[in-house]
Amino acid sequence: MTPIRYKQTAFKRLFLLTLTWIVFGVIFIAPLSVILIEGLSKGLGFFWHTFANPIALSALKLTLFATIVSVILNVIFGVMAAWCVTKYDFVGKSLLTTLIDLPFSISPIIVGLIYTLLYGSQSILYPFLMEYNLQVIYAVPGIVLATIFVTFPFVARSLISLMQEQGTIEEEAARLLGASGWQIFWLVTFPNIRWALLHGVVMCTARAMGEFGAVSIISGHIEGLTNTLPLQIEILYNEYNATAAFSISIILLLMAIIVLFIRQWCERKITTINSKTGQ
Repeated sequence: MTPIRYKQTAFKRLFLLTLTWIVFGVIFIAPLSVILIEGLSKGLGFFWHTFANPIALSALKLTLFATIVSVILNVIFGVMAAWCVTKYDFVGKSLLTTLIDLPFSISPIIVGLIYTLLYGSQSILYPFLMEYNLQVIYAVPGIVLATIFVTFPFVARSLISLMQEQGTIEEEAARLLGASGWQIFWLVTFPNIRWALLHGVVMCTARAMGEFGAVSIISGHIEGLTNTLPLQIEILYNEYNATAAFSISIILLLMAIIVLFIRQWCERKITTINSKTGQ
């Protein structure tokens, strides 16, 4: 490469890197900085007072509860769905694969409306629910259901692509050697998919913690009972208590950063495993 062409290439690389950092700064760093600056503008005392408020703690507990329940159920469903799609051939396989991706194409607002129509006071199920004192809409069960719906593709999608690449040779060999179904899963399949499974769990957790649209429709915005952290932030901001809203936003931001680091760690593990397998 001639010196002139080398200088042109170096200039292009520097220009693209500079442009990338400018866009990244405007879109991501600046808004995140505003959250930290505004949330701590009245000092750490105000921040801790806002965080220790019983309503804020209730919203945090509900967010964590909905996230944990949705992650656990999505792990069970995701592993089962990935196993069926990658290990067996059956009628409706393509339909199942399409349905797994359905929440990606449906607005969360629509999800909230669907559950409202299905379990609300105008639905045919409402008399049955009231007979057994089962409250779904404007209650915790509805929030959990909405969270599960918008998050259930993440675990399955993280596993399907990896399990398709791995094939079924090892499982078939274990079956020929007399291993049971559980033994095949725990001793053969699970060690190969554990990092992809953890990656799916992390993505599912991140999506569940920040869910707003579907939960907003179905929760009823009852402070201290059915408000998650994103909904509580909206209420505080609408009440012109912006500093408190940003203070609670810092909590979500810290949770998101932790999830991000875990995700990066999982991706490095998956990349390492794939490179060793390729060798």
